[in-house]
Amino acid sequence: MLPGVAAPEERSDLRDETVSLLRELIRIDTSNPPGNETEAAKLLRDYLERSGVDCRLVAFDPMRASLVARLPGRGEGPSLALLSHIDTVGADSFEWTGDPWSGDLKDDEVWGRGALDMKGQVAASAVAIASLAREGFKPAGDLVFVAAADEEVGYEVGLPWICREYPELVRADYAINEGGGERIVVNGKPFYLCAVAEKLTAPLRLRVRGRSGHASTPEIADNALVKAAPLIERLGRYHPEPELIPEVEEFFLAVCGQIPLPEEALELARSLGPAVAEAIEPLLGPTLAPTMARASDRRNVIPALCEVIVDCRLQPGQTSADAEQAVREQIGPGDYEIRTLESAGGTRSPLDTPLWRAIEGFMSERDPGAAIAPVCTTGFTDSHWLRQAFGTVAYGFFPVRAMKAELAARLIHGPDERIAVSDLELGVQFLRHLARELGGPS
Repeated sequence: MLPGVAAPEERSDLRDETVSLLRELIRIDTSNPPGNETEAAKLLRDYLERSGVDCRLVAFDPMRASLVARLPGRGEGPSLALLSHIDTVGADSFEWTGDPWSGDLKDDEVWGRGALDMKGQVAASAVAIASLAREGFKPAGDLVFVAAADEEVGYEVGLPWICREYPELVRADYAINEGGGERIVVNGKPFYLCAVAEKLTAPLRLRVRGRSGHASTPEIADNALVKAAPLIERLGRYHPEPELIPEVEEFFLAVCGQIPLPEEALELARSLGPAVAEAIEPLLGPTLAPTMARASDRRNVIPALCEVIVDCRLQPGQTSADAEQAVREQIGPGDYEIRTLESAGGTRSPLDTPLWRAIEGFMSERDPGAAIAPVCTTGFTDSHWLRQAFGTVAYGFFPVRAMKAELAARLIHGPDERIAVSDLELGVQFLRHLARELGGPS
C-alpha cells in the first residue's frame, strides 16, 4: 500500500460510520447548562458494545453520565486514552442558518452544535476503538475511550469527579484530546498545531462599594456603578510586558528556526500570517478580560455595590495570586475588593515523547512536507485533570486539513458550526494510527 493511502475500510466504511454517529450525537442536545449528557453517553455505549468493547457509565448526577470504554492491553506497553467530552455550549437558533441540533449533512459537511467542539472528535474516537475491536486488535497497554460530561462549565460532575472517585478507570500514560490540530501554512510549508500545555484559568470577582440612594437625587448617593467604570476601562487596556514561555519558543523554532526577543515576538508572528498572530498573541503574557457586571436591579435605585467578573488567563506555572496582583497593579489603589472564584489548568506536558513522534509520523505521511508545531491553549481542557492526577502526557490534537484554521476558530462556540466529512475521516485514521503505533507489537 502506498504511503498516505488509507485502507479500503478506512476510506469509506469508517467515514460513513463516523458521519452517521456524529449526526446522531448532534441531535441529542447536551448544551451545558444543564448538560443532560446521559442520553448521549448511552448512545455511545450501545454503539461500542455492538463491536464488543467493554463499557461503563459513571455518574455523580443520573442525568449527567460519562462513558468510559476499554480495550484491555497485554500489559506490555503504555496505556492510551482517547479523551473527549459530550457536552456543548448553547446555541441561539436565530443566529444560525438552520437548526443547531439538526446534524444536517450539507456539501460534505456535518452541521450542528458540537460538530467541532467536540462531538466530531467524540464520534471519530468511538469509531476508532470500535473498528479496532472488530479487527481483534490487542494493544500492548489499555486503550481507553472517555466521553466525559461537564467540560464546558465545570460543575465537578465530569472528569475531575471521575479522577477522584474512579481513578482506575481513566488512569493513562498518554492521552489525546481536543485543543489542537489546526493546519497553518507559513512560507509555503504546512504546520499542524499540537497543544501541549494550557493557560491557567483563574476568574475573579471585583467588588466596588458605594452608597445607595434614589436615582432622582444622584448627588446625595455614591454610585458604585460609576466608580467601577474607570476600573473596567483600565482592565480593558491591560497589556503586560511580553514574555516567551517554553511552548512559544519551541513554536518559533519549529516554524522559522529562531527564537525572537520577547518584544519582537508579536511582530514576527504577524509577519508569518494572521493565523500565527492569533495563536501567539495571547500567549505572550496573562490576559484580563472584564466579561460580566452587576449593579442595581432597579431602575430608580443607585447601586451601593457593583460586581465585575474578570476572566483571567495566566501562563502555565503561575497562580491565582498572580492574577490578583496583576489586577491590582492595573487598576491601582481604591475602594474595592478582589476574590478569586476558582483556579484550574496551567499544566503542561513534555515534547520528546513517543506520542509526539507518533503524531509527527502520521501527519508527515498523510500531508507530505508537513511538520508539527507546539502551542499552549488559551482555554481550559480536560487534559488538565489527567496531567494533575496521574502525570499523563496529554496533547490536544485532531487534524483539521479541509477547513481553514481561521474559519474553524470562529465556528467553535459560534453560529453555523460544522465539520468537513474529510476531516472526520482523517481524524479516524489518525486515532487508529496512534493506537497501533503506541500499542502495537514491540
